[in-house]
Amino acid sequence: MFAEEYYKNVHESLKNIKEQEMDKIITAGEKMASTIKNNGLLHVFGCGHSHMVSEELFYRAGGLAPINPIFDTSTMLHEGARRSSEIERMSGHAKLTIDNYKINPDDIFLIISNSGINSYPIEMAQEAKNRGAYVIGITSEAYKNVTSRHPKNLHLMDVCDMYIDNHAGYGDASVKVTEEGVKAGPLSSINVFFIANSIILVASEILSKESENLPIFTSGNVPQGDIQNQKLLKNYKYKVKHL
Repeated sequence: MFAEEYYKNVHESLKNIKEQEMDKIITAGEKMASTIKNNGLLHVFGCGHSHMVSEELFYRAGGLAPINPIFDTSTMLHEGARRSSEIERMSGHAKLTIDNYKINPDDIFLIISNSGINSYPIEMAQEAKNRGAYVIGITSEAYKNVTSRHPKNLHLMDVCDMYIDNHAGYGDASVKVTEEGVKAGPLSSINVFFIANSIILVASEILSKESENLPIFTSGNVPQGDIQNQKLLKNYKYKVKHL
């Protein structure tokens, strides 16, 4: 069954991430913990489906409060899927977006692009570095030798302080569903969600040993959840733009 093959592919790719990327995930989590202790933020950006990571980490049950998503609706699918793809490939757009957010030298900038070959996310990483942030990229090494659409043929992994391989294969989809070789069952979203939440958990583990006031949101659908979240909202509403 295709679904069983997909399960095996997901399991194998997550296993590879655990075995090959965990050192980087731990380093990223340590930097995240240090950033929070220094009153910094984790900014998150992605185009197209990679945008979902910004939603995944932001203002959710079990999520850290100092997460600042970079929301550019022009690259979200509801504004037009083909339009989103074209804008992701554009050069010169990044500064217009990042100027709407305050990026500080004590901050971390997490940027996600499966292929890592499109100009917009590459230049967002560059703009974040220009503002002094520590830039972490999540991308696929399967595109390492693919020609970039960036004017200088740069890849996302070339411009980040650190990158983590998401272990999604070339083309992302993993299950052959026709005799001609058409594939379905993409891996990048599941893998990136695991990586991003693992970074948050590493940071949370460090912070939990050093402070009783761990800035994690509680579900508003459990008793006392809203009350517990009010202090976090009060502390971060002027720092996190979309709160």
